[in-house]
Amino acid sequence: MASRSSSRWPRFFTRLTWALFAVVLAAVAWRPGGEWTWGTVLHVDGFTQGMALVTTLVSGVVHSFARRYMAGARRLDRFYGRLFGLTLIVLGLVAANHLALFAAFWAAMGGVLAGLIGHVRGWPQAQAAARYARRVFLGGSALLAGALALLGWAAGTTTLTGVAAAAGTLSTPVVYGAACLLLLAAMVQSALVPFHRWLLSSMTAPTPVSAFMHAGLVNAGGILIARFAPVLFADASVMLVVAGVGGVSALVGQAWMLVQTDVKRQLGCSTVAQMGFMVLQGGLGFVAAAVTHLLLHGFYKAYLFLASGSVVEHTQPTSPSDEDAGPSMRSGVVALVTALAGGALFAALTHKSITALDSGTLLVGFVVLAVLHATRSVVRRADLAPTTRLWMVPAVLLPTVGGYALVYNGVSGLLHDLPAATAPVELSAGHWILAAVFLGAYAALEWGAPYASTRLYVTLRNTSHPVSATLLTQRDQYQAH
Repeated sequence: MASRSSSRWPRFFTRLTWALFAVVLAAVAWRPGGEWTWGTVLHVDGFTQGMALVTTLVSGVVHSFARRYMAGARRLDRFYGRLFGLTLIVLGLVAANHLALFAAFWAAMGGVLAGLIGHVRGWPQAQAAARYARRVFLGGSALLAGALALLGWAAGTTTLTGVAAAAGTLSTPVVYGAACLLLLAAMVQSALVPFHRWLLSSMTAPTPVSAFMHAGLVNAGGILIARFAPVLFADASVMLVVAGVGGVSALVGQAWMLVQTDVKRQLGCSTVAQMGFMVLQGGLGFVAAAVTHLLLHGFYKAYLFLASGSVVEHTQPTSPSDEDAGPSMRSGVVALVTALAGGALFAALTHKSITALDSGTLLVGFVVLAVLHATRSVVRRADLAPTTRLWMVPAVLLPTVGGYALVYNGVSGLLHDLPAATAPVELSAGHWILAAVFLGAYAALEWGAPYASTRLYVTLRNTSHPVSATLLTQRDQYQAH
């Protein structure tokens, strides 16, 4: 049983987190997008405000949820101390301006997160997951430290703002070297292929930790891309590589998700895919779109993890004899028209040109693809009449696209002082190849390729396995928190 002193910590840290959220909310409302600098140590801008607002809100929700979920668990004082400490670390990371301080917060984030993954001391699988994550995070921190050292030396500065200002003067070898190290560090933190196993092995973490991790900490790769966009965007070929890396992870993560049978592992593979899509948007020159994706995904994934225990309760059996439950020619036409209308609506609201043939065209194309994908969940609702399903497609999805576009515009306004927040590039042959491969692979997944080929199915299952030492092969191996 938890000691009396330990039982005070959940309430204390929960209230403190909500107080932090109130302070951040008041600061954003008072001066949205405003800048504030403290020497070479801290630099607060619109990006800092947005990330701080989301971090404290999600952390407050997770703290409140954990008070019920973790009730009666052992070592609650350590758990809440780490959870609150992790919140402060993320706040420090998004406000840090000194290169050494940024690297220190990055390393601390990985160390504390690994400790939370292995919260249950007597659970061998949880400890194995924590050890593996700690090694991966140390590697990622070393990559980031190398990039920061190279940039600081080449730019003659010790601050992030100084590096951003000097990005245009850096030599090509420095840009390539630093971009490579930064991209690898982002891939490690955001669990992109092939650094995904730490995330898929972390399912032994308490559900509140999984929610906070998938909602905010995995997104740190996006923070890295946003902060160092001037370096990554200094060369068009680097941007194309960033987009390609993101596209591969988006497709592979989606394919892995289709073959999972475990709810939390499905969510983990979904996070790999979503982080890939976030990086893809950054590689196209739209940091504002990547940050918008980062923020919305954070809220959505936190909800999914916190609600994962009720998935079985909310699943309703459907009648296999309902012939109208599947897509028809009529529903396909409605879906296509809605998707095209959604793309046009997004382009109009965000002032993206469809005919300019720059990377903004691809961004609009991905919105069309996303709307087309979302129509499936509506047209396959067997509990609705066929006519109802048809009119619900545009009635639900077009306002959703409009809302997304407005959030995108709001984030763009908040990031007005962030260098290269929106930097569309002219489409090259590489972009067209990337778009064609992405579209073809996406279509294959939608048409059931993982199930049509036994070899592909087995390959996807094998490559999405977590580290073997973290696997639960028997029911009695599970230990409560």
